[in-house]
Amino acid sequence: MSKSFKIITLGCKVNQYESAFLEESLVNLGCRKVGQDRAAELVVINTCIVTARASYQSRQAIRRAIRENPEAVVAVTGCYGQVFPGELSRIEGLDVITGNVGKNSLPDVLIRTTQHNAPLVTWRDFGVSMPFEEIPIKWFRGRTRAFLKIQDGCESFCAYCIVPKARGPLRSLKLERAITNLRDFKQNGYKEVVLTGIHLGNYGSDLSNGTGLIQLLTEIDKNRLGLRIRLSSLEPTEIDRELIELMASNEWLCRHFHISLQSGDDSVLRRMNRHYTAKLATKVIEDIARSVPAVSIGVDVLVGFPGETERAFLNTLGFLGELPITYMHVFPYSRRQGTAAASFNDHLDTRIIKERAYLLRKLDRTKRGVFWNSLMGQTFQVLTEGWAPGGADLARGLSDNYVRFTFPTKQISSNEIVKVRAIGITETGVSAVRVGD
Repeated sequence: MSKSFKIITLGCKVNQYESAFLEESLVNLGCRKVGQDRAAELVVINTCIVTARASYQSRQAIRRAIRENPEAVVAVTGCYGQVFPGELSRIEGLDVITGNVGKNSLPDVLIRTTQHNAPLVTWRDFGVSMPFEEIPIKWFRGRTRAFLKIQDGCESFCAYCIVPKARGPLRSLKLERAITNLRDFKQNGYKEVVLTGIHLGNYGSDLSNGTGLIQLLTEIDKNRLGLRIRLSSLEPTEIDRELIELMASNEWLCRHFHISLQSGDDSVLRRMNRHYTAKLATKVIEDIARSVPAVSIGVDVLVGFPGETERAFLNTLGFLGELPITYMHVFPYSRRQGTAAASFNDHLDTRIIKERAYLLRKLDRTKRGVFWNSLMGQTFQVLTEGWAPGGADLARGLSDNYVRFTFPTKQISSNEIVKVRAIGITETGVSAVRVGD
């Protein structure tokens, strides 16, 4: 009888891609996936430790998996296993601990493993000139959009961030392999692929012949793959005029930037070890908004960083209020063991951080509403995701500029691109009607 399994994924798109690889590999090895509410013989938790909260959620997921699947082999992979394997080894009932090295061989390890009195630790360190470990997949089950991991590692060492220790040095998927993977997704029926990485803007920095993100996108254009391509998070310094013009002139490149901004105050940015100023970020964002019609511009904001004075916070609040951004992901700062900021002596009171996060999230709601209103009467190509929750004859989908649309229809299936016209605003996005219905 085939071994039953389930995978619990926390964290970023790279983790989601790697979990999809584990799922596909286990199925190919004869295992059988079961629902999250079912007991399984193998449970894999793909962990995140980007914040103290994420670490807590990872530990919760591990302990819940052990409790709810007492006869299962329980394995942990991902960033927690890479940085703090000793901490995990103290959790009773855990059978396998591994990190972010050797993912290719992990499926074979998992199907051979039995329950241990002490966990099997397969941890390995990153090599100095470690190559990109390709883990190709052909299916992204349960999703209309596929992700393609083309880059791994980070060497920025921002003061608040544990990721360089969790993901190692910069390394990239070879350009021709990226094109092959995209062709496979196209052949399997996908219409949109998200290019993702730990530090996507540094794609190609370890490859020869001057390969970079622009060169990859140019090659995608030359190959006319027939896919909608979306970029995941970029730094302000990685968005230049050439990239903006490429987006403005090509319908296949989604009109959507997500920018890792973090603060609008220069003193806080310097202390974070972020290598740009608010002025530079303003120039980049305003250039995008001028050049790309109906573009969606999202930003990450880290609030309550040690030493963030009230003046510094108000600088950020005012800065974001004036920028032509579409939405914000707001992250309250929390002390992360192993980072430079953990040893700073001017951490803020939790209550102050929560108050500031509330004000930023309030601004986020305002920004979303302003942007959605600006779209009224325009038409968009929407990738359908099936029926909207609780809506009779109401479908939902995502536009190229990252807006969630709902629209009435009698018949729909997921993974179709349909044309709609924006007519109103909902709590989660924009309502529309199909053009031609």
